[in-house]
Amino acid sequence: MNLLFSNDKRGEYPASWYAATATPLEPFAALRGENRADVCIIGGGYTGLSAALHLAEFGYDVALVEAHRVGFGASGRNGGQLGSGQRMDQDGLEGLMGRDTAHQLWAMAQDAKALVKNLIAEHKIDCDLKPGIADLGFGNRDVKELQDYAHKLQDDYGYNELEALDADAAHALCPSPAYKGGFVDWGAAHLHPLSFALGLAKAASNAGARIYEMSHVHHIKEGAEAIVQTDKGRIKADHVILAGNGYLGNLNRKVSARVMPINNFIAATEPLGDDAALVLAKDIAVADTKFVVNYFRLSQDNRLLFGGGENYGYRFPNDIAAKVRKPMTEIFPHLRDVKIDYAWGGTLGITMKRMPYLARVAPNILSASGYSGHGVGNAVQAGKLMADKIHGQAAGFNTMASIPAPSFPGAGALRSPLLTLAMSWYAMRDRLGV
Repeated sequence: MNLLFSNDKRGEYPASWYAATATPLEPFAALRGENRADVCIIGGGYTGLSAALHLAEFGYDVALVEAHRVGFGASGRNGGQLGSGQRMDQDGLEGLMGRDTAHQLWAMAQDAKALVKNLIAEHKIDCDLKPGIADLGFGNRDVKELQDYAHKLQDDYGYNELEALDADAAHALCPSPAYKGGFVDWGAAHLHPLSFALGLAKAASNAGARIYEMSHVHHIKEGAEAIVQTDKGRIKADHVILAGNGYLGNLNRKVSARVMPINNFIAATEPLGDDAALVLAKDIAVADTKFVVNYFRLSQDNRLLFGGGENYGYRFPNDIAAKVRKPMTEIFPHLRDVKIDYAWGGTLGITMKRMPYLARVAPNILSASGYSGHGVGNAVQAGKLMADKIHGQAAGFNTMASIPAPSFPGAGALRSPLLTLAMSWYAMRDRLGV
């Protein structure tokens, strides 16, 4: 079974609020026959589109192949949160990599946010970029940990974009009885993820990259000149970039051993009108401290876009709206009977360390994936880092590639059940409040 085709119609975006409100691009042609490129990129999400744009701007002949449509995968379905830092917090990175490298990774994460914002400005991408993400906790321990971490970022990393929230301030911002405080990061941001992906695709195409949609790659022949084979064509290339993330499948065993696909779900309510103020008093995004994170924000037409719930198989649940409604009403009990107009799922890639996995997997094949829910900035930056490395500027790529990336335990059919068991344990701890 292939996740590219398990839950979606071939070549169609999911029935999401994002797809309903984005301005579509004219379809790109499918790959046919024999082709040649300096670099062939597999995957038309943030990673691949960023790599294509930057390589084209460097002057390379670039061909990007996408099995469905650009922005089809997690890049067009996610919560739209451009967060600060890496997916692992700085305390964890200091323990894993040492203080100096942790500071370097913080600086790179700051660069990732700036890269996204600069691309939006430079290419005039209309994706409703807005500042502000609140991190909110459920009890005194959660709140203390959040605010201690905010102080660490201010004192040790010189980051002064954080506003502490006590219980009253948190409730004034987000009138949910569940949250007891936290902080707002005004240097973080949120956006319309599919519109951003489509804007990147347009920019890459305008820069000269050739984009092929409806072109499923089923085999890569490695060699000094790699051959990327699709159903109806193939590309011979000096370099290949793997940018499929959770949808990469088994195109490369080294990657598939370290990056596991999981599914996450989002619902969009009916427009809330004036009652939107009972969800958020400001136009910011929110993420909380549960292991299976709840994340949400308001849309431009005052819908609640709420992400919550995961599963770890190939199939989405039959009733995604019911899957999301459960955590949504735990946070907002007054929305128990609200109508849900859109509900959709998407597949992302996670790693054991919850840090991106960047690697040279063959002499002329680079890969980046495993953003673990932190991909809006990480993925765009990863694409640029791979472009830089091919262009001879390897420092940033090498720093990310130095992060330990253990394989998931188990092999073959055992891997998914073991992941399900581990993730279910943490989800149970969420429910018990441990």
